[in-house]
Amino acid sequence: MKKYLVFTLLLMFCGLSASAQQKKASIQFESVSHDFGTFSDKTPKQEYTFVFTNVGDAPLVVNQAVSSCGCTVPSYTKTPIAPGEKGEIKVTYNAGKSVGRFTKNITVRTNGDPELTRLYIKGEVTKSE
Repeated sequence: MKKYLVFTLLLMFCGLSASAQQKKASIQFESVSHDFGTFSDKTPKQEYTFVFTNVGDAPLVVNQAVSSCGCTVPSYTKTPIAPGEKGEIKVTYNAGKSVGRFTKNITVRTNGDPELTRLYIKGEVTKSE
């Protein structure tokens, strides 16, 4: 009888953990890269918004968005994103006095699948005369 009770409890626990694992958030970006093209150092600040959708069946939380350098600043939706809803990561690039080609990346960490996504921006800053 004791073995039967332990076995039943074990099956119930496995069933509950399996059903809990099925519901998971999933992030899907419309695009993971953006090319600013060529722009002048007279307008060194450029912005782009990456849009994503929670294609999972649990709320999606963006835990962190960090850039590869201080010239690129990401800001993101802080509230949980319901399944089927959209969120965004706004990226501001400030070239300052730099000229030439650039490529930067932003690492996004979520509670969903995938847990880590890299976004990329690139472009070229020209010297104004």
